[in-house]
Amino acid sequence: MSTPARLQYLRIKAEHPGEILLFRMGDFYETFDDDAEVVARDLEIALTSREFGKGERVPLAGIPYHALEGYLGRLIRAGHRVALCEQTSDPATSKGLVDREVVRVVTPGTVVEESILDPEANSYLAALCPSDGQVGLAYADITTGEFVTGQVPAGSLADELSRLDPAEVLVPGGSGIDAGGRPLVELAPSDFGPEAAAERLRRHFAVLSLEAFGCEGMPLATGSAGAIVSYLDRSHRDGLRRLGGLSTRSAGSHMLLDHQTVRNLELFEGGRISRSDASLVWVLDETRTAMGARMLRRWIARPLLDLGEIAVRQEIVGWFHSSALRRLRAAELLGGVSDIERLIVRVRGGSASPRDLMALAQSLRAGPQIRELLRSGEDGGEAAALGSLIGAHEEVVGLIGAAMADDPAPSVGAGRVIRRGFSAELDGIRDGARGARDYIAGLEASERERTGIRSLKVGYNKVFGYYLEVSKANSDKVPEEYVRRQ
Repeated sequence: MSTPARLQYLRIKAEHPGEILLFRMGDFYETFDDDAEVVARDLEIALTSREFGKGERVPLAGIPYHALEGYLGRLIRAGHRVALCEQTSDPATSKGLVDREVVRVVTPGTVVEESILDPEANSYLAALCPSDGQVGLAYADITTGEFVTGQVPAGSLADELSRLDPAEVLVPGGSGIDAGGRPLVELAPSDFGPEAAAERLRRHFAVLSLEAFGCEGMPLATGSAGAIVSYLDRSHRDGLRRLGGLSTRSAGSHMLLDHQTVRNLELFEGGRISRSDASLVWVLDETRTAMGARMLRRWIARPLLDLGEIAVRQEIVGWFHSSALRRLRAAELLGGVSDIERLIVRVRGGSASPRDLMALAQSLRAGPQIRELLRSGEDGGEAAALGSLIGAHEEVVGLIGAAMADDPAPSVGAGRVIRRGFSAELDGIRDGARGARDYIAGLEASERERTGIRSLKVGYNKVFGYYLEVSKANSDKVPEEYVRRQ
């Protein structure tokens, strides 16, 4: 007969048949049955077995919870979808079975772990909604908050996908769409229904109309964007919260380069063996930030058609070209700027670490200096106009500076995160905890003195809490008021 834990696992696994289920048990994520065999093979770890009830042994492969990120990346790169099942109740206080539930499904298009992502490239989740020679094409990068939709001719779809190179593509079930070998996920056609999708988008962005987003009256664009929201709502609620807004791409604003043209021009790969260090982007990329590197790739992939916008870019390039000092100063300032796009998204999603906040503050401090640099000189023009778009964000920088310790711990809960004096309540709790530690240390010393047991120790575990530990050799010296627990 199966144990309660086994029955719990089987119930949750039945809800995620297409994913590898990482089942949190204490300090490990465990996999069982067929999942265990796949994980042991692809991660090259030991495959063992575990007993779940009398006479029932099942294959088992586990990974330490603190090493999840590295193993997760290997599973995603191997083409797997992974469901993370966490303990949602405290094992120390739970009566009976610990509560567990899947908190996130990790797929190629919903990865947020820094060690898995390419900092200089976007990681897009795309959705396609085809009808009558047109295709609604939406794409989102939940690591930067970018969310774009539009409609393109069906004949140009392959070139659009080649340009975007999405990590994952959503399509209506039975549509027969070719995503060029990219990971494909079939959703219910109802997820792409224009009316339901429009309502989904209005509800997500808390608006009455999609007119401000530019996709009102564009059913295919709306359907594809709504499908992304639906998919994230089911598999990655945190990713859904990371989407900042929706923009609609207008036809004719950029030149569409087909795959063969991109290849012939060696924009991103060059030479007979398609080397990235023999490409145009490799020659041009002198960017100092990950944000700049991603933007440069987007600009090269989608050349402007608007002469006015082209002239603005040329004027700003000319302004920098006319002064080596400007270029050197800009490079120096930008060299201290972290990936603000991804930092802000982690803050919005509630997953930013203390050091992420420090990096954000440090990056924002460079803003006013960059603004003044762009405004310097009498020949500013468009450069000065660009500088006027950069804010000081003094309130955010000041709050982080006042709240955070100078050298914070890597994670919340590790101590040394919030500066003393920022919160009187927190300071009081700290003082109380410090007093409690002093009390425990004093209790150990006083009880040793009172009982004459020099080896007496104060210990702690989740079962008994704090206790006095006495060796068996000193059991005859234990006072009568002590209560034996073990």
